[in-house]
Amino acid sequence: MLKSIKLETIQEIALKAGKVAMSVYQKDFAIYEKEDKSPLSEADLLCNEIICDALSPFNLPLLSEENKIIPYEERKKWEYFWCVDPIDGTKEFIKKNGEFTINIALIHKDTPILGVVYAPALELMYSAKQGEGAFKNDKKLPLNAQRETYKIVASKSHMSKETSDFIESLETNKSKELISMGSSLKLCLVASNEADIYPRLGPTMEWDTAAADAIVRESGKMTYDFNTQKPLIYNKEDLRNPYFIVK
Repeated sequence: MLKSIKLETIQEIALKAGKVAMSVYQKDFAIYEKEDKSPLSEADLLCNEIICDALSPFNLPLLSEENKIIPYEERKKWEYFWCVDPIDGTKEFIKKNGEFTINIALIHKDTPILGVVYAPALELMYSAKQGEGAFKNDKKLPLNAQRETYKIVASKSHMSKETSDFIESLETNKSKELISMGSSLKLCLVASNEADIYPRLGPTMEWDTAAADAIVRESGKMTYDFNTQKPLIYNKEDLRNPYFIVK
């Protein structure tokens, strides 16, 4: 299955969705509230439609934040499926700080094996396919980034007390430098070697991390369950992620 899917094809889908997202981003747009009180913009819905339609020829199941959640009894039979977050970082999108992404991942059983994370406002395209390398635009990851500080990535909109306590407890010979970033770009900063660690001791969903996690793994890093220290797994009965660390 993986051999038959070209990374460039998925990048093109993200680019197409990105153009629509930017057309909304550059104007005054409607904001809705979902049942869980989280925000939803026009762009979430439009990009979701574009991505789902474009992925349909692959004839694979699809799990998206903006679609109806499929029962686990059906999902657990899936061998391959798409995991999509049409706009990751809706709060960043609404603030218009540019730090939102379009996330498309291919999952094999419980492991992300292909991922595209596109930040159209920043003109950044992170991508990876298992066995073929990970990239930031056209540069292969990890980058050879030399730095004097120990760089820790944190959420721009969701810094929990547990996360701040963990950052405080980190032991390093270097001085700590905190990088605040929105959306799944946080995972990508570790994948690219522009940061050392990203602890997330707060709530996330599988579609928030799947695409970037594929890039993390193909760059030679890993996303670990905070409690078990085992790699994060996907298509669980509960689609919420456990607390995790990317390093």
